[in-house]
Amino acid sequence: MSNKRLSPQKNEWIDRSSEITFNFEGKKITGYKGDVITSALVASGHSLLGRSFKYHRPRGFLSFANHDANILLETKNATNIRADVTQPREEENYKVVNTFGKLKFDCARVIEGLSPFLPVGFYYKAFYSPRFLFPYWEKLIRRLAGLGKVKVSYDQSRFPIRRVFCDVLVVGAGPSGLAAATSLCSSDYKIIIADENSQLGGSYNFTANSDSPEQQKVIELMNYIRGSSVQIFESHFAAGFYDDKTIPLIGERGIVLVHANSVILATGAYEQPAIFRNNDLPGIVLSSAISRMVHRYSVNPFSAPVILAGNRNAYEVAINLASKGINITRILDLEDPDRRGDIAAEAERCGIKIVSNVEQLSAIGKGNRLNGIKYTTGASKKENTIITDGLLMSVGWNPAINLLKQAGGRVSYSNTIGQLAIDRHPEGVFSAGKIRGIYSLVHRISDGELAADACLRFLQGSSSPFEPIKTNETENHPYPIISHKSGKEFVDLDEDLTIKDVKTSIDEGFDSVELLKRYSTIGMGPSQGKMSSINGNRILARVLGKPVATVGLTTPRPFVHPVPIGHLAGQRIRKQKRTPLDNYHRNRQADMKEAGAWVRPMSYRINSPQEQIGEEYDAVRNKVGLIDVSTLGKIEIFGADAKQLMEYAYTCNFDKLHIGMTRYIFMVDAGGTLIDDGVAAKLSDHHYYLTTTTTHASSVLAQLHLFARQLNLQVEILDRTGSIGAINLAGPLSKKVLSSVTEIDLNKEKFPYLGFRRGFLNGTEVRFLRVGFVGELGYEIHIPSHSLAKTWDEIMRAGKQFGIRTFGVEAQRLLRLEKGHLIFGQDTDGNTNPYEVGLGWGVNLRKARFHGKHSLIRLKELTRRSLVGFRCESGTFPAILENNLAIEGSEILGRVTSVGHSPTAETTLGLLMLNDPREIGESISIRDSKGQMIKAEVSATAFYDPKNERQNM
Repeated sequence: MSNKRLSPQKNEWIDRSSEITFNFEGKKITGYKGDVITSALVASGHSLLGRSFKYHRPRGFLSFANHDANILLETKNATNIRADVTQPREEENYKVVNTFGKLKFDCARVIEGLSPFLPVGFYYKAFYSPRFLFPYWEKLIRRLAGLGKVKVSYDQSRFPIRRVFCDVLVVGAGPSGLAAATSLCSSDYKIIIADENSQLGGSYNFTANSDSPEQQKVIELMNYIRGSSVQIFESHFAAGFYDDKTIPLIGERGIVLVHANSVILATGAYEQPAIFRNNDLPGIVLSSAISRMVHRYSVNPFSAPVILAGNRNAYEVAINLASKGINITRILDLEDPDRRGDIAAEAERCGIKIVSNVEQLSAIGKGNRLNGIKYTTGASKKENTIITDGLLMSVGWNPAINLLKQAGGRVSYSNTIGQLAIDRHPEGVFSAGKIRGIYSLVHRISDGELAADACLRFLQGSSSPFEPIKTNETENHPYPIISHKSGKEFVDLDEDLTIKDVKTSIDEGFDSVELLKRYSTIGMGPSQGKMSSINGNRILARVLGKPVATVGLTTPRPFVHPVPIGHLAGQRIRKQKRTPLDNYHRNRQADMKEAGAWVRPMSYRINSPQEQIGEEYDAVRNKVGLIDVSTLGKIEIFGADAKQLMEYAYTCNFDKLHIGMTRYIFMVDAGGTLIDDGVAAKLSDHHYYLTTTTTHASSVLAQLHLFARQLNLQVEILDRTGSIGAINLAGPLSKKVLSSVTEIDLNKEKFPYLGFRRGFLNGTEVRFLRVGFVGELGYEIHIPSHSLAKTWDEIMRAGKQFGIRTFGVEAQRLLRLEKGHLIFGQDTDGNTNPYEVGLGWGVNLRKARFHGKHSLIRLKELTRRSLVGFRCESGTFPAILENNLAIEGSEILGRVTSVGHSPTAETTLGLLMLNDPREIGESISIRDSKGQMIKAEVSATAFYDPKNERQNM
């Protein structure tokens, strides 16, 4: 690859003393510290940097400012990396998204050959009939649609969302923003200035080329701001405008949420592309992009570039670049150069040839990049050809009014200046500079000062509206759109939309800006219309024969640029609880995962969890296993009205619950929806000990306190979750293990199933509950937290001769699934009532009252859904997951709530919530995670030991 780097220049953003290397599409790239990925690639001679979304056409850099989606990359743990604004990581491997195979030989590029058969809206028309083929088309479309793929091994770093408050937030640190902030510095108000670039200065950083008084003024402003009390947020872009002037600033290390009393928007403008045949080829770029490349990163991508001019700015860029040694050979002006004033003659003195009144224009591509330009002029219809590797477009701008519109501002298209103009500012919101159509440097500085004066008056209590004088400057060609008989003139490079596509949409009746946007998808790609919406409006207006100002505008919604979901989530601030045995689990390489607020061991081997889960399962079914269940909520209720509280809080009756026994309990809300279950033990007539699920302990505790207060009951409610640990010893040999460490009589006549006993375990007082969640003989042992580790070790030593093993949550879930026992929040949802999941036996409607009774009376009559078991054919283990759907024809029968591969049943079985009842033995079809239809049979929910003989031993 050739080296495109220029010699060192003043104020470049790179540090040539510090090199950085990374890989792009398998090739090693060397850049400098300060480079972004795009600049390093272009400096290394790369021109092909991406593929288009629909046709997989070759793409290079375009805006070099993240205003387009031409260069999106991915790594092994990140996707849709914006190469224009992201610095490369040392030794990282980058690959282009949306390719099938290597970038240069993308297999999907053959799709362009099918373009005549893929008109705009084709997916609306082509795939709905015949219906039986739709699943095939759906799978194909889903495979081809989208950009980067979600990475399972994503970077899990999470950063805090900081909140800051200020009197004035200035968005944009270009000349107008700097002038506004400086003017406010003499006040006592707190000022914040934010800019998406890594350095102050805005467009000054890539347009300055002289020592004029205006240029020196900008330097003075930057130096003053850096030494003032103004809080500066560089490399932070404003993502949206929300209520009460709240603006999130997005940076690499998270979000800064700014709450401002007033806002000055100096957000600038997005340069717009011209539209002509093959205008998307690598080598066709915006003039501002090459200016950024040259001034900031000292890179010259082209040997003899040509400028397409539709404004005075094109000549300024040409002269500026020529002074940097860039060989600008020609300016192709869409109008008469005499309109540009003296600057046209200055360009000619620089040795740049000017061609006037260019009419027809098309790009010639060869080897995945621009090779030349063909054009005609008004003076001669003869087609001329220029051999060039770079075409720089300077035809106009579109103000960055996203935040202003979101704030409630009003804008309209101005025929005078050929772009959007601001008609009304919301109260406390001001604007300055290019966003208002002001382009000359001296006027941008003075406009920033005027905005600051108006902002200051607002902060001091003035109620007069901000109505600055509108500019008459224009840097916009009224119609930089050149149709070609052979097509391929791209209006929206995100979506591969051409002039023909836009016109077809309009002809089919989608002739308003909002309908056109949704049908053609113009402006709906990652760039959100930054470089396509205004040209789309111009085409719409011309087809309808109306002025552009009358066709309206689409609504720019947050976010201005893409925001990582991890940033939106922010840093975790919720509690993370650990059981008294946490160190034991970690020392034995347990696979620790979150379960609600707790961290629990899923299994006891990280590298091969499935194998380990099977071994742990076998131990419980055939020998004995021990699991940490300290995460269960544990609550004690004392007092004369303890039973009354239990009767009201839970659906069952406690009259027949004897002292020293337990029973299964569940709680519903006022609407009859299941919210928690557990076990209640009766210790005396006025003393109950109960457990809750891991995730609902705090909410159940709060609910019990509320009931006690509402009913004015004489009770004490104690949360024992933290002070009492719990372990479950389960398996056919569990009695033998336990009998060796306790003197309690464990015979089933003395300690029956569902019994509760107090006793000692090697000198420590504990509570024993005979429960059967996993379907085997089992003992839940509740013990003071400080003694739990000692007790655990003693049981493990005692069980060694019986082959005891620890087991984790995954094995426990599989064991309970075979018994058909519910997991609340998984097998139930926010609408599940007891009758739907076979818990109607636990609802005593004869009780005088309990919470949710009236709803359950009604639900008993109305319930149609039912939780059933299902099993697949023997010996089959399809890829069925929770929430896979059961389908019959075109109807959804229900969804899978739990599923597992049962070693005992030697097949896949699970629980399924059906919308309508089905008989046991009926056949159903479940669509697995691969889209295949799997046959299964409805069964009872208790797959294992349905008569409960094993847990009653």
